[in-house]
Amino acid sequence: MPIDFNLSTSEVLTQAAAARFAHDVLAKARSTYMAYSLNSERFQATRPTYEAGVAGGLIKGQISPSIGGNSGSLIEAAILVEEFYAVEPSASLTIFATGLGLTPFNLLNNPEKNEFLAPFLSGTGAPLASLVFSEPGGVANWLEKGGKGLNTTARKEGDEWVLNGEKIWATNSAGWDFKGADLACVVCRDVTDTPSQQNEDHDPKDNIMILLVTRQDLDRNGSGAFEVVSQVETMGHTSVSGPHIKYTNVRVPSKNVLCMPGEGAAIVNGSFDCSAVLVGAMSVGIMRAAFDAALTFAKSHDCRGAVPLLERQAVADLLSGIKMQTEACRALTWKAAHAMENDLTNYNARRELALAAKVYCSDNAVKAVTDAINAVGITAYDASQPFAELLTNAMVLPIFDGGNVGIRRRHLQQLMLNPEYDPWEATYGPSK
Repeated sequence: MPIDFNLSTSEVLTQAAAARFAHDVLAKARSTYMAYSLNSERFQATRPTYEAGVAGGLIKGQISPSIGGNSGSLIEAAILVEEFYAVEPSASLTIFATGLGLTPFNLLNNPEKNEFLAPFLSGTGAPLASLVFSEPGGVANWLEKGGKGLNTTARKEGDEWVLNGEKIWATNSAGWDFKGADLACVVCRDVTDTPSQQNEDHDPKDNIMILLVTRQDLDRNGSGAFEVVSQVETMGHTSVSGPHIKYTNVRVPSKNVLCMPGEGAAIVNGSFDCSAVLVGAMSVGIMRAAFDAALTFAKSHDCRGAVPLLERQAVADLLSGIKMQTEACRALTWKAAHAMENDLTNYNARRELALAAKVYCSDNAVKAVTDAINAVGITAYDASQPFAELLTNAMVLPIFDGGNVGIRRRHLQQLMLNPEYDPWEATYGPSK
C-alpha cells in the first residue's frame, strides 16, 4: 500500500463530528465545573457533558464491533482524542477513561462476558468504567521478582472470589456518587495458593488476574465493602476523579473473572499499549491549542513596539518550533496507531512505536506549552489566558498512563535488550 497521509472518508467524518462535539458540548463544560472548588464536585458537575457523549455514541464507539460496539480504527480514535483535547482535556478524560476501562474486553474479544457491557452499549445514561490498576506507593515494579508486587489480592472461596486492597489514580473508579463505578476491571493478585508465591523464583505475573466488580456487586456486599479513603486534588484535569479507594472482603461470583491468574498481566500491558497511542494524541491536542493561542496573541499584540510580536524573530522562532513539534508528534501518533492494527507480525515492533508516541509526544507537549508561554511573555501568567491551564494539563502526560521514566522508557529498554530486536522493523519490515 502506498504511503498516504490524506485522511480517508471515514477519518474526515470522524474529525468533523469530533470537532462539532468539542465546540458544541465540551467547550461549555469548563465554565460549569469551574463554579465548584473541589475536584470531586467538578467531576460530578461534568455528568451532563458525559451523558451527551453517551447519547452521541462516544462510549459504544470505544467498544469493538466484534462484541457489540461500533469503534473505528485506532487512527480514528487518535483523531477524535486530538480534537477533544484541543478544546477541553479535563471533561474529555472521563470519557476516554471509560474506554480504557473497557479495553480489556476489546483485547480478549470474549462474547461470553458481554453481559457486563450492556450498560455501555445502550447509548443511555452515564455508565462509568475503570481499569483499576495503580496503587498507593506506585506500581512501576509490580512484576519484579522479589518485589512487593500488588497489594490488592483475590482469594478463591468456593464459587466466589474475595477481593481486598487499595487503589489510587484509577479514573472513574468511584462512580458519580463515589460508591463505586458501574464496572471496574480490578487488577489484582491471586493469593488462593499463598505458599507457592513465597518461592523466590516465583514469577509475579503468574498470579495476576483481572476481576470484574460491578456496582451491583458492591451494593450486594453492603456498607464497608467499598470506601473512598480520600479524594485527590490535582493541578490539572481538575474535573477528573481518580480517588484513593479501598475494597474490603468484596465477594463476587466466579463469572466475574475476566482474566484468570497468569493471564492478567498481558492484558493490562496490552491495554496500556493502546492507551499509549492516545496519550500521544492528547499531547498533540494540547500542543495545537497552545500554538493557536500563542499565534493569535503574537499577531494581535505589539507590546508597544512598532510591529506585531510575530514579526520579532525570537517569537517567530518559538512559534515555528511549536508548530514543527506538533506536526512531528501527530505523524508519530498516527504511525503508531496504524502499526498497532496493521501489517506488522511482530508485536514488539508495533509496541515500540506506541511507547515512542507516548514518551516523545508527552515530553514535547510540556515543552511546547512552555515555549508558547515564553513567546507570549508575562501576559501568559494571567489566569484569563489559557496557558496556565494548558501547562497543568500537559504536565501529567509524561507521568500518568505509565510514567515515562519509571515505566515507558524501561519498556523501550527491554525491547532493545531483546536479542531478536530489529530496530527498524516498524518502518521497513523485518531485516531478515
